[in-house]
Amino acid sequence: MSHSTVPRSTTEAGTPQQLPVASHDTTAPRAGRRAGRLNPRLRFRRDRVLILMTLPAVLLVLVFNYLPILGNIVAFQDYDPYISDNGIVSILNSPFVGLENFQRIFEASAFWQAVQNTLVLFFIQIVVFFPVTVLLALLINSVVRPRVRAVAQAVLYLPHFFSWVLVVAVFQQMFGGAGMLSQLLRRHGHDGLDIMTDPHTFAFLITAQSVWKDAGWGIIVFLAALASVPQDHYEAAAMDGAGRWRRMWHVTLPALRPVIALLLVLRVGDALTVGFEQILLQRDAVGPDAGEVLDTFVWWNGVRNQDFGYAAAAGLIKGVVSIGLVLTANKVAHLMGEQGVYKK
Repeated sequence: MSHSTVPRSTTEAGTPQQLPVASHDTTAPRAGRRAGRLNPRLRFRRDRVLILMTLPAVLLVLVFNYLPILGNIVAFQDYDPYISDNGIVSILNSPFVGLENFQRIFEASAFWQAVQNTLVLFFIQIVVFFPVTVLLALLINSVVRPRVRAVAQAVLYLPHFFSWVLVVAVFQQMFGGAGMLSQLLRRHGHDGLDIMTDPHTFAFLITAQSVWKDAGWGIIVFLAALASVPQDHYEAAAMDGAGRWRRMWHVTLPALRPVIALLLVLRVGDALTVGFEQILLQRDAVGPDAGEVLDTFVWWNGVRNQDFGYAAAAGLIKGVVSIGLVLTANKVAHLMGEQGVYKK
């Protein structure tokens, strides 16, 4: 007995069956997108707890970071704070001088000397600080015993909590004219050495102090990045015959590259700020030719002389240049394939 089968795509009469045709209506995705969006009221009801939690921090930033920006108007004035007890009234009643304060700054040779010293300190610190921090992070990460790793990290991180007064005092006891190094040289028949008052080594002294104080903070950031590297990558590299150094070069350093790029962009934006308190404590020991930077220049020539319009103009120049440096460095990070501070 034969059994005839009927194809699914045809009827019993042999006529082809009409298959459903997919609709090309473009309004469906749009409707779906509209349906997926929440109106502001519903979004606020959904995220109101998070918004309320972040509201105090936002208010603090607005009050202490963005609201004072309006005070930059004094850079274009001969500002006199003693006109009134109310600062706003003093700003409104101070005479407007236009670009006179900026002209005085650009004509001052001390300003350009401060710019030169600031850039020299920045380049030395960025060349020394980041490699030392990365190498210390890799060294601590390679320690097998967790207890030894924790002790080493704590010892390196401890100076971050020291004030600059204490840091300078420690270096004075070590490298000053009556310090341990100088006394050791005299005991062996050599002349004493006073690094703390030598203007030729002042930039390296400042860099050494910054590395000793803040390297531990940078190590924490790099160790957090190293903790996110999957162990499968190291195991795959080891199976391919890669030794410890090749695994570090091809696995570890590429994992650190986004963090290094981000920190470099932020550091470039902070290039004109190389440590006000640190340098102010040691400026007189080496003289203004070697120890004057932009922040101390503003203090000695603006705030200390009560020439607040002059000081505000110098600070405004510094802020504008810093913004340009951040945008330029972030663009370079994008060209290198990194995210930087913000995405494209």
